[in-house]
Amino acid sequence: MLNIAAIMGRLTADPELRQTPNNVPVTSFTVAVARSFVKQGQERETDFINVVAWRKTAEFVCRYFRKGNMIAVDGSIQARKYQDRDGNNRTAFEIVADNVHFCENKSSGPVVDAPKTPLVDFEDVPGDLPF
Repeated sequence: MLNIAAIMGRLTADPELRQTPNNVPVTSFTVAVARSFVKQGQERETDFINVVAWRKTAEFVCRYFRKGNMIAVDGSIQARKYQDRDGNNRTAFEIVADNVHFCENKSSGPVVDAPKTPLVDFEDVPGDLPF
């Protein structure tokens, strides 16, 4: 079976590191992901995807990412069953992160590719150089 998920979007809140009763680090966070298509005459819709990260990945996310940061996550989708406050059985789907990646540079701006044209114009040098 194949279960692979990859998303890129912005964190909706600062991630908070928690510990399980066995002292395993874990964090949950939500990533706002813009859909790749726009319905004619409407604005682009956004999906809010829940993510769980464990151990070193959880520590990394909590140390280096903040609300609004662009993040790329790859992992697998898992279903989690729980009871809500009214005792109703519910199922939540979330990505369990295997890897997270920065999508911005240190200045919190988007990562920019190097310019395709030279920044400085160079003068042609004649072919009869003395060396």
